[in-house]
Amino acid sequence: MLTKYIQAAMHQAKYKILSDDGTFYGEIPGFQGVWANAETLEDCREELAEVLSEWILLRVSRNLSLPVVDGIELSMKEVV
Repeated sequence: MLTKYIQAAMHQAKYKILSDDGTFYGEIPGFQGVWANAETLEDCREELAEVLSEWILLRVSRNLSLPVVDGIELSMKEVV
């Protein structure tokens, strides 16, 4: 489920080439603070996926909600 969630979020990523230095910038709409900047598009994608994974872990550790992506909803359940 987590892998599908990350893949779905990455499919929504938007990329652009920055005119000032020619590097690639990527972000995922709806995921505040999840962005990456790198020399190549592939490096930008890899960095963005890493940032997304860390962002998800941070939100889960703080019991914060996650956006629904393509109908995929990750939710925390209390374990007794």
